[in-house]
Amino acid sequence: MLIAFVLAGCAAKAPSPSAFRAADAPIWSAAAFQSAPVAGTWRQVADFRSAGSCEAGAVEIVPEGQALRLRGTLCLAGKPQAVSGLAPLVGPGRLRVGNEEWWVIWVDVGYRTLAIGTPSGRFGIILDRGAIPADRLNAAREIFDFNGYRTEALTAL
Repeated sequence: MLIAFVLAGCAAKAPSPSAFRAADAPIWSAAAFQSAPVAGTWRQVADFRSAGSCEAGAVEIVPEGQALRLRGTLCLAGKPQAVSGLAPLVGPGRLRVGNEEWWVIWVDVGYRTLAIGTPSGRFGIILDRGAIPADRLNAAREIFDFNGYRTEALTAL
């Protein structure tokens, strides 16, 4: 009986129903991320959701010193959320938006597609400057998978 109890304590914890990534999975941000090339309007092309629905959002990004000014509305985990204000850069590819860190886990070489997630796994989104081609959507999906996200919940919008 004691052995079963000890082994149960070693089992991997399943992610909570609201988290889209395994809590014990490592996650990396894009160390080479630069803020200047992200200036402009970004359209949401995919997100993680298990319930709820909302329209694809968009966000305007304006670099300001060591921060990014964000303005728009995004569908985060199936719920619309206004995004507005200054988001300081708190690490390479890491922003503080409100009380949460958003990590840029991938940006393509031409700064046309951004994959953004949270260490908590509360949400993950893919932003693009236009209509995303299949190769970049697949690359972003693979990056989310590499960072512990359950990609079956990734929904193209």
